[in-house]
Amino acid sequence: RLTQRWILQPRGGLELSASDEPALGLTPGFTGVEAGLRLRYEIRREVAPYVGVEWHRALGGAADLARASGHPVEETRLLI
Repeated sequence: RLTQRWILQPRGGLELSASDEPALGLTPGFTGVEAGLRLRYEIRREVAPYVGVEWHRALGGAADLARASGHPVEETRLLI
């Protein structure tokens, strides 16, 4: 918490696939990593709009499949 209403929330994740699904861009093993930050304002506990930024990168065989199909391997997104 930055204040009683402003909250800065870090986020992160590692994607793992157990199956080989080239049509879905998946290969066995680690397929991606992501990290991000969200800044939200709690109007009430049930209502908390946010803005954020999120970075995602495909790994290993999933990155190779993305390159081969013309999709980006790395992306940065703005969240609202």
